[in-house]
Amino acid sequence: MSEIRQMYRTVMDDHFPPTLTIRFGDQTLEYRKRAWKLPDDAGDLVEKGLRYGENPGQEAALYELVGGNLTLGGCTFLESGNGLVAALAEEHMLQAGKHPGKTNLTDVDNGLNILKYLMDSPTAVILKHNNPCGAAQAASLDDAYARANRADRVAAFGGALVVNRALDRTTAEAVAANYLEVVAAPDYEEGAVDLLKRRRDLRILAVPRMDRLAAYRARRTVEFKALMDGGLIVQQSPLNTVNRAEDFRPAVAVKDGVEHRVLRPPTPSEVADLLFGWCVEQGVTSNSVLYVKDRCTVGIGTGEQDRVGVAEIAVFKAYTKHADALCFDRWGLPMKDLELQVARGQADRARLEELRAETARLKGGLIGSSMISDAFFPFRDGVDVGLREGVSAVCQAGGSNRDWEVIDAINEAGATMVFTGQRCFKH
Repeated sequence: MSEIRQMYRTVMDDHFPPTLTIRFGDQTLEYRKRAWKLPDDAGDLVEKGLRYGENPGQEAALYELVGGNLTLGGCTFLESGNGLVAALAEEHMLQAGKHPGKTNLTDVDNGLNILKYLMDSPTAVILKHNNPCGAAQAASLDDAYARANRADRVAAFGGALVVNRALDRTTAEAVAANYLEVVAAPDYEEGAVDLLKRRRDLRILAVPRMDRLAAYRARRTVEFKALMDGGLIVQQSPLNTVNRAEDFRPAVAVKDGVEHRVLRPPTPSEVADLLFGWCVEQGVTSNSVLYVKDRCTVGIGTGEQDRVGVAEIAVFKAYTKHADALCFDRWGLPMKDLELQVARGQADRARLEELRAETARLKGGLIGSSMISDAFFPFRDGVDVGLREGVSAVCQAGGSNRDWEVIDAINEAGATMVFTGQRCFKH
């Protein structure tokens, strides 16, 4: 068993070259491999790059764009000098913990990808396996973190926290009480880093240029997908065209010459939730559906093959996480621990039934929530999943042949819906 544990702490040698050149016709991009002098378990400084890739035994490397620019089809991509995660140097690692692995940095990168649309208010995103497990906005950063963490305490364990404000002492105190792998912020207020260092292996990152993150909304990068035969698929990164309430479109469709239109416009609070949810959706693996209430995620369904199924999974997660939060609030105990104690005869079953009954009554916190889908609903069965749980507002791409059917479902429930006019698949 000790050998297995050691695998996760071992920094691999990688055999990737120190520089990388990519040529697009007559245009050239120059990259430099990142390496950091960080202490190993013995306290000796070791200069190496990524600890390993997605798993121990996979060599990996991080490259920063350091030269060249690329313009294709009138689109100018990000040029050198704009590095965020790729520009992390030793001075940005306020506590290195261990050499970072690939997933540590891709989690932070995806957090930034979400936060670039949400810079107007204090926001916290907790990520795991390159997906958000909890995200929230609030008047203060400590409240945003508390709500994001409470949205899914279980998945947040060992995750990466990315925030868009200088991390203060109050928030740091709460973060240090939990187990995270990474904390990333634009800056840290006096005393905050000392509190975070209670966690010896926690990677504490001050991400360069994060104060300018909103400027990255309209900038594209080049994305590469390697195929098993060595081939490559290259694409532009997507652009989110819904950045303000005014960017939503009315939900209207025509069937057999008859116009079907959503009857009730969204309230200001519903608009805020729909916009927040659509921004979070930019960082969720497809197919995906998520539920949001008061600018905080309630349930997030990711990576499913069918839309009605992922809507159901997100409901299941909302109920599960809600019950766990209630249990922890009342008895400082995870729900699964209580279930185990009850099964062993060590706790009163009435406690468990009380939690389940209250969660069912409150529908996992879904009553009055907003439902966000990364693409259109091909049939009404997907949106019906949320409406049955008390969802009051829906946001989706629109464009299905059966939009009229979905609109009818919304009107029957007295809910509201807007179209985005675009999908945001992420694979």
